[in-house]
Amino acid sequence: MIPVTITNVAFSNSNGFFVLLKEKEGERTLPIFVGPLEARAIASQLNRESFARPMTHDLFKNVLDVLGCSLQRIEVHDLINDTFYGSLVLACGKKSITVDSRPSDAIALALRFSAPVFVAEKVMDEAGMVLQLENEEKVEEKQPEKPKTRLDELKMKLDKAIQEERYEDCAKLRDEISKISKASDAN
Repeated sequence: MIPVTITNVAFSNSNGFFVLLKEKEGERTLPIFVGPLEARAIASQLNRESFARPMTHDLFKNVLDVLGCSLQRIEVHDLINDTFYGSLVLACGKKSITVDSRPSDAIALALRFSAPVFVAEKVMDEAGMVLQLENEEKVEEKQPEKPKTRLDELKMKLDKAIQEERYEDCAKLRDEISKISKASDAN
């Protein structure tokens, strides 16, 4: 499992809200699309907002606190048919309990408990991407190579979309690359 940090919640006109999970000791970032309510729950914690009454994730944390349970960590452990799967790992007394969870809910709870977040290596390999920051030094550009295959062409387009920080396009290209790669692996 790879330790990650929750870096941002953003909105894409074509795909809706997504949260970015960045490797602590690496360059890859994993975008996970989330619903608007979960995006709000995550963003409110990232922005240190407080409310007069507990929101759903705050309520769940309060219930776990009253029961003497704590969130030890969350895990994003699988990606099947473009759907991410996650788990809450709880400590209740001397007992460790793993509970199935949507990653978006797990992330919202991890922020409330200050619990670590982990992503399975296979998930990061399949869906993670390297996002180039604007303040990084630009390497002198060479004459671009011509793509040899459709997969090469898509990878070049993905690299360009990453450099231009077009995250919507990155997600679409990543999905298309994944489909082609799976099809070629099956042959």
